[in-house]
Amino acid sequence: MKKITTHTLRIAAATMVLLVAACAAPPKTGEIADARKMFDGAMLPDVAVNSFSHTEQLFPVRVVAKGPVARPLPVSATPLPPIKFTSNGKPYDLYDYLSVNRVVGIMIVKNGEVRFEDYELGVDASTHWISFSVAKSFASTLVGAALQDGYIKSLDDQLTQYVPQLKGSGYDGVSVKQLLQMSSSVRWDETYTDPKSDRRKLLDQQLTNTPGNVLAYMRTLPKAGPPGSIWNYNTGETIVVGSLLEAATGKPLAEYLSQKIWAPWGMESDAMWWLESPNGSGIAGSGLLSTLRDFARFGLFVLNDGVIDGKRVVPAGWFAEAATPKMIGGKLTDYGYFWWPIPKGDPIHEGAYQGRGIFGQFIYINPRENLLIVVLSARAKPTGYFVITDNDFFGAVAKALR
Repeated sequence: MKKITTHTLRIAAATMVLLVAACAAPPKTGEIADARKMFDGAMLPDVAVNSFSHTEQLFPVRVVAKGPVARPLPVSATPLPPIKFTSNGKPYDLYDYLSVNRVVGIMIVKNGEVRFEDYELGVDASTHWISFSVAKSFASTLVGAALQDGYIKSLDDQLTQYVPQLKGSGYDGVSVKQLLQMSSSVRWDETYTDPKSDRRKLLDQQLTNTPGNVLAYMRTLPKAGPPGSIWNYNTGETIVVGSLLEAATGKPLAEYLSQKIWAPWGMESDAMWWLESPNGSGIAGSGLLSTLRDFARFGLFVLNDGVIDGKRVVPAGWFAEAATPKMIGGKLTDYGYFWWPIPKGDPIHEGAYQGRGIFGQFIYINPRENLLIVVLSARAKPTGYFVITDNDFFGAVAKALR
């Protein structure tokens, strides 16, 4: 019989509480936009901040339980130097970036020490903010953990070996690696603001809170080419990765994250992760809610190459491989395994990469500079042109802290 630990009981109890709370409790404070208005970018500024800090009111969630001891975040006694830079031909500084790009939380960590931490627009250190697609980078990391644990034998394994519900669909012949690279070559339209896009149709399926709806929709998608021949950003496929992980490990996504990283690495607060339905499958492509400090702790885990107290959680070199651009259909993409390598240009970004989400969420990791920057934002639209390019700011910070 499987041993039931105190930690396991805590996960189960917390999960029940949050599942009930997320489905039944009224909004905690202020107006919260419904999910469709959120993806349309049709929110007043205060509503956007309140919505992004309370998205557990929109979907059922499962707890990612913390452990008994929080990992310290040492604060440097040296103040942050002035940050001045040029973006799109105009001069800016730190204060411009925070104001113009509607940043609600930022943490800069250099050589393991916090050099700057700031909260704005009513957000504070206890706020659980929505990561949107930064969650994909967490899911990718859990695939590495499942490889290390032997739950997944090889990235070359066929997806349908783990998710047989997709046999006979466009995902026949697609490997786990191709799924991580978003090169399944299954047709997909990611346009957030178009109600007719696949991304919005997938959102509609989520809003029904019906078990199995997501995979059922993914089964309907046709091939656009042979597996591995086309790169196409596809949130639906990252949710498929969540199904793969839950099938391979036999554990809910949130529980596996808690056991492998959240508890042993010493996160300060419980996190939450969206579910397809109450007590259903995890939504691996989005919906991980956490505090700024714990997002930063995850970045430090990545900078530590996925080793906790001398024990390797992911295979050696996993993050270097996950953050390397991939050749798809004869073209080099700016994408790895659910991580975004910084495009060639400014040499300060050499080897740097980021997890990023719509509305301005970032975990920027620069191993060569031993630098981590986490940014949480409440921007007006999911994607599009912003006045200050985030990578210009990240590069300026890296240069100022050299």
